[in-house]
Amino acid sequence: MKRTATIRTTHDRPEVVAAALRPDNTPEMATRVEDDAVVTTIERDSAGGLRTTVDDYVSNLTVAQRLTDTTTQS
Repeated sequence: MKRTATIRTTHDRPEVVAAALRPDNTPEMATRVEDDAVVTTIERDSAGGLRTTVDDYVSNLTVAQRLTDTTTQS
């Protein structure tokens, strides 16, 4: 049975954050923008694999948000 997690975070510039995250997505991940939120669904075969992938994603999300906070939109 597949394990699934959906992570929803709100941002001032969700398109920019999502674009920064997508290159690091694995085939088991899908990132989309819904209104002011970045929504990522992760599916893995095991709970341990899901936990590891979610942990990596949250680290990448933190970096993406910090980068968008320090850059300006052109």
